[in-house]
Formats: sequence, structure tokens, C-alpha cells
Amino acid sequence: MLNDFVEILKNWHLSKEIITLVVSMMPIFELRGAIPLAVLHFKMPMIQAYLISWVGNLIPVLPIIYFLEPIRKGLSHIKFVENFFKWLYQRTYRRGMKVMKYGAIGLTLFVAIPLPITGAWTGAVAAILFGIKPRYAFPAIILGVTIAGIVVTSLVALF
Repeated sequence: MLNDFVEILKNWHLSKEIITLVVSMMPIFELRGAIPLAVLHFKMPMIQAYLISWVGNLIPVLPIIYFLEPIRKGLSHIKFVENFFKWLYQRTYRRGMKVMKYGAIGLTLFVAIPLPITGAWTGAVAAILFGIKPRYAFPAIILGVTIAGIVVTSLVALF
């Protein structure tokens, strides 16, 4: 799936840096997919791959924290949208119980674990769901993304 997405971006004649940035912004891949792509596929230096992926992974966080809930409320009268948000919130709730228990510290740890469905996107949704204020949620997510990026970059260095 990542290869197909990267090929589409390459067909648009985007640079390897922009492709890395876009991949790191995507909810499925985030920096967990972008760093290995940049280092192993594009042969980008690890520090450059880390920094581009880190920035890209954080770009969607503030819009999610501030606008996702108002969008949900505004479009909740549309059945498809209501069902999507119900699914999203239920999935996030199940995976984010530690966040609820430990607040911003739990949010940092949740985002820092470099596993599928524990990144910045899910962390931002969890912050909304568990009522963590943006002034606490955003720094917690930044720290989590920083830790996850260090872990992923370290693992890629082994290859």
C-alpha cells in the first residue's frame, strides 16, 4: 500500500523530501513509515529523514485537536459521517484507556510507542475524546512523536 502511494506521488514529480513529508502526514503511515522510506528507499541521511518526518507528522495535529470535534458536530446529521465518527471514537477509546488514566503523560506514552494505530493522529483524537486540553495535548504529542521518531530511526539504523 505504501509503495503504491509513493508511486502516485512520484508520478506527480514530487521530490523525495516532499514525498517523505506527505507520507509522514498520513494517518496510516506517519513517521513510522516515512523514516524507513526516506532512509532505505530514498537513501536520505537519517537526520534529514527524521526532521522531515517529525515536522510532517505534527502538521495535522493542531487542526485535528481544534477542528475535528466541531466538524463532527456540524456534520453529525449525515448518517455516513455519524457512523464514521462513532467507529473512530470507539476504536480510539478502546486503544486509549491508558491515556484516560494518566492524562497528558499517558498521551505521550501512547504516541511514543511506534506501533500501528498509536501515533499522532490517534493521539490527537484520544486527546479530544478524553478531554485533554490542547495546551497539554499538543506538547504531549510533540514529545511522543519525538520519542517515536528516535526509536524508529534507531531501528532503521540497524538495517
